[in-house]
Amino acid sequence: MADPTPQNDDAQEIDRPVAAMLLYPGLTALDLMGPEAPLSQFMDVHLVWKTLDPVLTDSGITITPTMTLAECPDNLDVLFVPGGREQVQHLDDLELLTFLADRGSRARYVTSVCGGSLILGAAGLLRGYRAATHWTARNLLAAFGACNVDDRVVIDRNRITGGGVTAGLDFGLTLLSEMFGEQPAKVTQLALEYDPQPPFDVGSPEKAGPELTALARASMGDLNDQTAAVAEKLAVTGWGRSGTESTVTL
Repeated sequence: MADPTPQNDDAQEIDRPVAAMLLYPGLTALDLMGPEAPLSQFMDVHLVWKTLDPVLTDSGITITPTMTLAECPDNLDVLFVPGGREQVQHLDDLELLTFLADRGSRARYVTSVCGGSLILGAAGLLRGYRAATHWTARNLLAAFGACNVDDRVVIDRNRITGGGVTAGLDFGLTLLSEMFGEQPAKVTQLALEYDPQPPFDVGSPEKAGPELTALARASMGDLNDQTAAVAEKLAVTGWGRSGTESTVTL
């Protein structure tokens, strides 16, 4: 694909923005790869996790980190968190929450797609912000002091959050527009041939109706029941409300 990155007329090298995209066992690959495709055209993207061992996604695909959490730059242009079927296993991970709270306190943009907003919330990074998440988790953001908005992409100051899974491309293009302007984002959308024409108009519970919505919710098992239990615990112990490490008693 042709590189749509704006060219420098002075032919001088320009430092590219730096993005850290979190990996963790059980993440949803498309949550990550959807936004990674447009963002990697314009910035240096680091895939970060605790080790450099390959990370198994919830669909069985492995993704190899490029950098550990400890090696991640202190100052980021973009901090990004994806969702996944195993996200609940990481909502009370003190090492991970500490990393996110630290980098998020300085990042130019703090972002997520799907259930990644719940992990941001657990790290105290969405308190007082409007945010999007997967439709099955809309009621959970309030536990972290966030206000759910049922939009594909939600921008509130420097927090940019996307809805479920496929919203990652919309999120990525929206972030490009915010950072570089509409023209590069439009060129990237065209280069990716992102022209969605879904075979069925059932991509949200409002469109799908109660029967299909119930079937989809059942197929996801007790994921959100588990998430809700951890969210309630974190709200009580303090992380989701303040992001202050000293309040954590997990």
